[in-house]
Amino acid sequence: MKKVYCTVLSLMVSFLGFAKSEGEKKTKAEGTETTTVAEVKDEEDAKSAFAFSGYLDSYYMANFNKPMSRSNMGYAGTARVFDRKSGQFSLGLVQTKMVYTNAKSEAVVDLTFGPNADYGNYGNLLSPLSDDYTGMALAIKQAYFTYKFTDKFSMTAGQFGTHIGYEVIDAPANFNYSLSNLFNNGPFYHAGLKATYAFSDKASLMVGVVNNVDGLGDNNRKKGIISQLYFSPVTNWNVYLNFINSNEANPNDAGKQPDAFYRVFDLTTSYQITDKFLLGLNAAYGSQKGDYQGYGGPDGSETWGGVALYSNVSLTDNFGIGARYEYFNNDNGVRGVLNSEGMGTSVNSVTLTGNISLADGHILVKPEFRLDAYPKVSGAGAEQQFEDSDGAFTKNSQTTFGLAFIYKF
Repeated sequence: MKKVYCTVLSLMVSFLGFAKSEGEKKTKAEGTETTTVAEVKDEEDAKSAFAFSGYLDSYYMANFNKPMSRSNMGYAGTARVFDRKSGQFSLGLVQTKMVYTNAKSEAVVDLTFGPNADYGNYGNLLSPLSDDYTGMALAIKQAYFTYKFTDKFSMTAGQFGTHIGYEVIDAPANFNYSLSNLFNNGPFYHAGLKATYAFSDKASLMVGVVNNVDGLGDNNRKKGIISQLYFSPVTNWNVYLNFINSNEANPNDAGKQPDAFYRVFDLTTSYQITDKFLLGLNAAYGSQKGDYQGYGGPDGSETWGGVALYSNVSLTDNFGIGARYEYFNNDNGVRGVLNSEGMGTSVNSVTLTGNISLADGHILVKPEFRLDAYPKVSGAGAEQQFEDSDGAFTKNSQTTFGLAFIYKF
């Protein structure tokens, strides 16, 4: 449904206590007690909690095409999201996440470091991909706070991960290690304001206003609209209907805003059939008209879309296996799935992943097989999607097998 830069940052968080004033002290009168503002505050703070968590991951990926460049990215450079290198041990991402909660609010600071943090935060200005790079990656994955007006209504402000899609950036949260084309071609994150109303524990609605897709700032004066309808038809079955509509065009030379839109409808659902068996589905249909953040775009509306099916089963308490099949169609050339001639194309992907849990769940080892197959480009001497051992693009499919090593805390 991106749907980015690498150095060491430090974060110091301090909390200030609250002192009681003389007028707030507890009083007693004839066997009765009066509850003061300070006591209410003390009781609320007792319910507060500060949590620090995170993870780090690395991987080794063998590519059976043995590409000379040792890259899994293909001719267009978009075949993979994060597991980009082959034939070498590679660092993925390091996350440090801090969450502070009390009865009425929550604040989240989610910082990431490493190559995958760079790829996932490509919209941030201070990055190795920017001419303004100063040597320090700005890797703010999420930074937001939520205020609960009531038990049913809350609002969130800041930068938050996208609501669109089945998969997320966090490697421990996904069963498969490599990410889908649906993930790669949809949004990564948003900056803005959103409100959520829970009709019950089985249904809720979120609506928000955001800047341009995958950016801290906004490239124009238009704002995007996001929404998510959640409902649970039966126990253990969750359904999310997601939407975004935004004008992503840069202003023209006269400073006027062109007529343009970027629009995605997304369905994400999962059903935990038994304690050990889960089925999931992600389907998306997108359309675009006009420029997309300076990269150009079609004069009229052009579409793209895809579907991914997931099946995970726990064989023991410490081992599970999961399969993902995905079809992604970009024949109109709207998104990043392109062939060697720069034209739109489609891809079929099959992924089989094992999940080995060690050290009481802190260590995850994920062996993974993946096959990506693209239509052949016709014509004598035409280059294909993937590179061979001689550096020539003669392959229209790619098979990889590797291991991911994840530690979460």
